[in-house]
Amino acid sequence: RSAGRQAVIVTSGAIATGLALLKLEKRPRSIAKKQAVAAVGQIALMHAYRAAFARQGLPVAQMLLTHEDLAHRKRFLNARRTLQALTAMGVIPLVNENDTVASEEIRVGDNDNLAAMVACLWEADLLLLLSDIDGLYTADPHRHPGAQLIPVVHALDEHIEAYAAPSAGPTGVGGMHTKLEAARRAAEFQIPTIIAQGRENKLLSRLWQGERLGTVILPLGGERLPARKHWIAYTLKPQGTLQVDGGACRAIVQQGKSLLPSGIINVEGNFDLGEAVVIADEQGKALARGLVGYSAREITRIEGHRSGEIERILGYRYQDEVIHRDDLVIL
Repeated sequence: RSAGRQAVIVTSGAIATGLALLKLEKRPRSIAKKQAVAAVGQIALMHAYRAAFARQGLPVAQMLLTHEDLAHRKRFLNARRTLQALTAMGVIPLVNENDTVASEEIRVGDNDNLAAMVACLWEADLLLLLSDIDGLYTADPHRHPGAQLIPVVHALDEHIEAYAAPSAGPTGVGGMHTKLEAARRAAEFQIPTIIAQGRENKLLSRLWQGERLGTVILPLGGERLPARKHWIAYTLKPQGTLQVDGGACRAIVQQGKSLLPSGIINVEGNFDLGEAVVIADEQGKALARGLVGYSAREITRIEGHRSGEIERILGYRYQDEVIHRDDLVIL
């Protein structure tokens, strides 16, 4: 703040704090018990943050989100306006997933991906993910002493992702695997990510001074994905899959065309009009995501047919495209 920078903190710890207060050794399995533990821990967690920042004369605000809040476009924009208002007032927002009400269907699931969503929501200049190790290594440094730190990642390809096997501790979720997922979300929005050791002394000030710490994951280059399309691709949870033939693949990927019913060969899932789905090729590889103009039941009836036949088959026609190109994002 003294250097003129604004920050939003995405914090984990409500459930872990609740476990400690309730003297429980293991994370509960049932959703109801997790929510109860989170409710106990949330108060103590925010009290600790408030006390810590008060010593610096800085006010803080709590902001609890679920995936449902971010998936609903109006609530997404409301959350953005709230963050912008808080930071404009000199308040440091403390964002956490609302574990007290979130069910599996509306959970983000880990704070790394939540942090990336918030970074894109707020249009941040940097996403900083704190870890218990110094960054991304060529192997798990806890198990392999000879593992080497990777200082810069230019592209999150399969070679890099192989270094981050999924893992999680007893009181949390995620690990380096989820941090790379989060970095990919941010990179698509042209936001760089730094993964660094959370216990590093004066980490932020040293980073601002240009010291190389942790692993820097650079954005992809080119133009920033438009905010709405990034929201479709990286915030909404797909509710199904549309498998398409080779001609439709080429039209979508190479020519930027809409998805028509004639190119669809299979429908998976039970989704409604306006929900997000994955578009996959004949081998099942995901090519794109988009918002459907018809429900799964309707698409099953019109798949393989020309757009001019939709009204004859259904008795009505909303639009010629199953997914319009304005609602479609290439992955």
